[in-house]
Amino acid sequence: MSERSETSRTQAFAAAQASADAKAVVVTRAETADGPLSSELRNLGLPVLLWPAVTTSAADTTRLYEALDHVRDFDWIVFASRHAVAAVMEKLTLPPRGVSIAAVGQATAQVLTQRGWPVDLVPHEPNAAGLVAAFESRFADSSAANARGSSAPKVLFPASSRALPTIAAGLTQLGAEVVQVEAYRTESASLDLEQCRSWIGRDRIGAVTFASPSAVIELERALGKEDFDRLLASAAAVAIGPTTARELTERGRSPVLAESATLRGLAQTAHRLCSSTVKRH
Repeated sequence: MSERSETSRTQAFAAAQASADAKAVVVTRAETADGPLSSELRNLGLPVLLWPAVTTSAADTTRLYEALDHVRDFDWIVFASRHAVAAVMEKLTLPPRGVSIAAVGQATAQVLTQRGWPVDLVPHEPNAAGLVAAFESRFADSSAANARGSSAPKVLFPASSRALPTIAAGLTQLGAEVVQVEAYRTESASLDLEQCRSWIGRDRIGAVTFASPSAVIELERALGKEDFDRLLASAAAVAIGPTTARELTERGRSPVLAESATLRGLAQTAHRLCSSTVKRH
């Protein structure tokens, strides 16, 4: 079954499910009907609409694989998404000895641990700025423990084609030598705009979930500003973290942060918001 056919089938099922007591929740991340966020939402009794605003694809892995061939030259590998984890594990199935691992959020850390990779650093604030702050403390402790001084820590950052400069620039300012390589490409996806606009017109959407800043940018681009604003005028915008929330705020929206920066937290927050909407009515 094609991705477009699956999305249409899913939207038809959501339409059958949606009632006065169960508004649908939009999933904008790239996943199938049985994907992790969709499954979490359905387990909570919510109809799901798949509107994948972004898609990921393979990148030219030449530079990534060159770096991984010399992976033990690095002190750290930083992962900002599950897609980066998957790209690296195409080359390395086992964690490299003597190299510490950092993950921006719990969701990425969970993917790593499930594959047998220990995670040495996960920031309390699950975003790029939080990671840089966590490294600042870690680097300071390392310098204090090493009386003779040491060379600059070397960090490998396998990133999206659209990665913001926050991580690489922040770690460089802390004195690290950062090698950022493209691990995968993030691109706009093709939506069934007729179906999307039909749902917006029906006012049967309770929440829209955003798991990345790119999803915000691309959904607005695909729908057009007028329909994007119309959608979020009646549906709650739920952001997985502060960076994603900032993209929504810059567009005049008042996003709700997920209870935790995980897909489960995103689903639980959407469920709470949809439940409170039902109670008010």
